[in-house]
Amino acid sequence: QVQLVESGGGLVQAGGSLRLTCAASGRLSVYTMAWFGQAPGKEREFVAAIIWSGGRTYYADSVKGRFTITRDNAKNTVYLQMNSLKPEDTAVYYCSTVDRDLQHFGAWGQGTQVTVSS
Repeated sequence: QVQLVESGGGLVQAGGSLRLTCAASGRLSVYTMAWFGQAPGKEREFVAAIIWSGGRTYYADSVKGRFTITRDNAKNTVYLQMNSLKPEDTAVYYCSTVDRDLQHFGAWGQGTQVTVSS
């Protein structure tokens, strides 16, 4: 089972940017990978996904045009570039392996907190 460690979160003003990193203990290249966000008091929700080759990406409507998911299979790492951040993006962000329906499977990492101030 792949172990995932997220990093890169922090406190940023609205309109700012952050780059999240997900580092894996094992080989990620065979998996579709995704980012999920969990806002306070809410369920964890899908944010973005990228297939094993990096050739196709998927985004939640709320982040299209602002967030970009990429991966580096040689480094077993997935990234989430977050631009034009809004207060409603405040959440703990987790990366995950997902199936072809973009549903999570496997273990969750500890997540990384993103806080956007207005």
